[in-house]
Amino acid sequence: MAGLRGVVAFGIRSACSGSREIRDPLNFWCGGRVRIEHVKNSEPVYEPATGHVLCHLEHCGPPEVDQAIKSAQAAFRQWSKMAGMDRARVMLEAARIIQARREEIAEIEVVNNGKSITEARLDVDSARLCIEYFAGLACSLAGQHVQLPGGSFAYTRREPLGVCVGIGAWNYPFQIAAWKSAPALACGNAMVFKPSPVTPVTAVLLAEVYAQAGVPEGLFNVVQGGQDTGTLLCQHPDVAKVSFTGSVPTGKKIMEMAASGVKPVTLELGGKSPLIIFEDSDLENAVRGALMANFLSQGQVCSNGTRVFVQRALLAQFLEEVVRRTKAIQIGDPLLEQTRMGPLVSRPHLDKVLGYVAQAKKEGARVLCGGEPFVPADPKLREGYYMSPCVLDDCTDNMTCVREEIFGPVMSVLAFDTEAEVLQRANDTSMGLAAGVFTKDVKRAHRVIEQLQAGSCFINNYNITPVEVPFGGYKASGIGRENGQVTMEFYSQLKTVVVEMGDVDSLF
Repeated sequence: MAGLRGVVAFGIRSACSGSREIRDPLNFWCGGRVRIEHVKNSEPVYEPATGHVLCHLEHCGPPEVDQAIKSAQAAFRQWSKMAGMDRARVMLEAARIIQARREEIAEIEVVNNGKSITEARLDVDSARLCIEYFAGLACSLAGQHVQLPGGSFAYTRREPLGVCVGIGAWNYPFQIAAWKSAPALACGNAMVFKPSPVTPVTAVLLAEVYAQAGVPEGLFNVVQGGQDTGTLLCQHPDVAKVSFTGSVPTGKKIMEMAASGVKPVTLELGGKSPLIIFEDSDLENAVRGALMANFLSQGQVCSNGTRVFVQRALLAQFLEEVVRRTKAIQIGDPLLEQTRMGPLVSRPHLDKVLGYVAQAKKEGARVLCGGEPFVPADPKLREGYYMSPCVLDDCTDNMTCVREEIFGPVMSVLAFDTEAEVLQRANDTSMGLAAGVFTKDVKRAHRVIEQLQAGSCFINNYNITPVEVPFGGYKASGIGRENGQVTMEFYSQLKTVVVEMGDVDSLF
């Protein structure tokens, strides 16, 4: 593929210079796109690959948020009364449409976010698989029968919550919208979704897919905006639940706002995850795992294993091979098939990540490769937000690069000697989203995983997230889970009904 520099799709107007701007409205409720009549707040959104303006984001205020929620309430009344099998049919049709539009959605996601087209296709696949999976569970909502004395009995009903709010992150815009909406809809809820203002483009595509598949008008709505819009959604009295993916500080604020209305939350927050590589590991697989744990989506993944602990006897071999492979990563136009690393999501974020590298050098870390701004040869990309992937050696546990989430293509390598030592160091963090272990010793693998304080763990692999498996963290990395059968519990509520078959036994 020659890239999308000249393609006209989804309201993108291409100019001779190669720039393009999205003109179509990005808000969606009552079954269609909505252009705000009197815009009080708008801001430019930039294409990461070129630095050009991609669109102007219209922020939703109180009137727009109210409209979206009222639309969702009306749809919920209809959707929640449908049989699970009927909801499943609609969701499976949505999955079929996503499959048919896979390439289009993936290309727009690349323009929206900057990740490579190869990764974007996998993200679209994950979104489709998630909807298919929860469509299969839509019929599984069931209660329990409990026999009581005298022929009386009790039963439980699992019921939908109502209008749920989803707030997405900018690293997986389309996938996160699906991961949040699929279980919500399967349980009979409606959802109002707010994408990140940095990547606002593809969530509205999912809204159109659901509408085309036949959901009631308003069942999945999209409102655009920043912190103020998010606050309006979290504090709205007609919202039953909030699900958020993003940073720990923002997650804490959302939890506080939801608490004022006693609303349940699902929080998928940040991480500073350990990847432990023992000396008996298969070196090739360990290197592959470390690369996958650090450089997917330009390192902008919450579960990344950015603290790579390597047992000292293997350290030299590991560093030699991981540096060689890191230097070979092809950086450039994310729409080209051969590209494996595109730009970071924004100029401020690029500057922040480069600042972490500079701070690491000041604190004594050794840069083995990368960590510098990268300028592609293509002149159309020279204003994009690129950097070379970085491997840091001689890291210690108290360095900033080891303590704080960088959220960029920066791997910090730390040596260790014993299992007990590395376990103590690996758990020495306030976060606990993910962890990984590479070893040929099966007993040690399970023994170490048991003691790691993390919610999503991997043995001899990393960053594998099948939709059938719950994903989420311990400690400050979040509350609740996404994906897997257990997620149905987080988007439903339990009602107990006691049925008396005899006379009332009264004390009065």
